[in-house]
Amino acid sequence: MSRQASRGTESKKMSSELFTLTYGALVTQLCKDYENDEDVNKQLDKMGYNIGVRLIEDFLARSNVGRCHDFRETADVIAKVAFKMYLGITPSITNWSPAGDEFSLILENNPLVDFVELPDNHSSLIYSNLLCGVLRGALEMVQMAVEAKFVQDTLKGDGVTEIRMRFIRRIEDNLPAGEE
Repeated sequence: MSRQASRGTESKKMSSELFTLTYGALVTQLCKDYENDEDVNKQLDKMGYNIGVRLIEDFLARSNVGRCHDFRETADVIAKVAFKMYLGITPSITNWSPAGDEFSLILENNPLVDFVELPDNHSSLIYSNLLCGVLRGALEMVQMAVEAKFVQDTLKGDGVTEIRMRFIRRIEDNLPAGEE
């Protein structure tokens, strides 16, 4: 029995490492395809957004999470359920704005950056920008317009990785006239 449990852990570790290396290859290819880091950052955000738009269905089906009533509850679900489910980490939620419309996700360990060092000529590359796009895309599908951006990154010498989330507005469903 313990031997099978050991295999499961090894399999998850291999899958995590494969994902990390595959993501690294993707970013490397984007750096070759685009002339500057800003264009690469935009592509990573766009790709993440498209992933988030599709990933939310899987998340809602697998997590059995109901509708969140406010942005604080949304933050808890993102940190404690979504990040744990898909990346195997639980970021901490800090730095709430007084209005309660902004917070930071602190990632002590970002699995996307294992085995990564940024070259000097890519100092403005936001390597994990895909995550911001995923958050924006997924939340948009549940009628929340948000801004997500990296404000700290361990790849750039910061002690932690910090994603700043800002609630913009609730998206209203545009139903055709006569339908409710």
